[in-house]
Amino acid sequence: MNNFPAAALLLMTLIASAASARDAQPPSFYNGFDVEDGLIAPSEIDHGGPGRDGIPALDYAIFLEGAARATEIQANDRVMGVSYNGVAKAYPIRILEQHEIVNDHFALTPLTITFCPLCGTGMVFQAEAAGKVLNFGVSGLIYNSDMLLYDRDTQSLWSQVMKKAVTGPLKGTDLVQVPAQYTTWAAWTQQHPDSLLLSTDTGFERNYEASPYEEYKRLPMVMYATLNSDWRLPAKTWIVGITSGDQALALPFEELDKLDEPLKVIVGDTPLEIRWDKTASVARAFEKGGKEFPVTAGYWFAWVAFHPTTALYPFE
Repeated sequence: MNNFPAAALLLMTLIASAASARDAQPPSFYNGFDVEDGLIAPSEIDHGGPGRDGIPALDYAIFLEGAARATEIQANDRVMGVSYNGVAKAYPIRILEQHEIVNDHFALTPLTITFCPLCGTGMVFQAEAAGKVLNFGVSGLIYNSDMLLYDRDTQSLWSQVMKKAVTGPLKGTDLVQVPAQYTTWAAWTQQHPDSLLLSTDTGFERNYEASPYEEYKRLPMVMYATLNSDWRLPAKTWIVGITSGDQALALPFEELDKLDEPLKVIVGDTPLEIRWDKTASVARAFEKGGKEFPVTAGYWFAWVAFHPTTALYPFE
């Protein structure tokens, strides 16, 4: 891995507005992390451009309710919606793109909301792992084109899509994914009219009206190399990914759009019913008995990079 490859320099330009966190450290080869003896080789780690915490996670998020929400969001704006412990919250993607992590609480349960703009993957996790309540930050490092989080307690690096610590004292520890919806504000508030909304009053000077990734989203290019590629679909095709045990399934948005009724699938040993909202382009999965099962929306290239043997709907 080069210290600052061309892709990293381009990404630095894209997110220059996000690289002035109060506690940010200057970029270095591995941003000060010990990457030896991990689950991934040091040579497989790319530098994303900013130093550690150069993209600032949100630790003290402010939320809006009632009429105050209307001034900060439009009906078709995309959000990560989370309903947990009787609390519903929405996190606008345009804010998550510039912070990538929100350390939050739902009642007494700590959750970590994560979003990788390079992969399009929004994933929510229980913040307690290995008997510790962890506080996460943005490492500034990339694996398989996906963000590497780090926990501030042990300095372990965690792969978002792998849902696992890949270096450090907690290496091999899994994160528990929580169901969340990559959806629109209109669709989310139809389900949760009283949902709280993450405010743009983050304590950081950012232009949340403009995405620093607009060009990246528009073009077919992938910023970083991945360990596995699969050309059954164009790289940036939007899919819904599901894992159960060591099995994985990808369902392209465009195929889900053809459904007239819920789709029944089996992933690993888990029978699921997929419910697709064509208007909001959001999928939810439910087990028998009605318990919601976590799914992940994102780009095909990112999903297949981590799940090279994934099944692909429609099944061949």
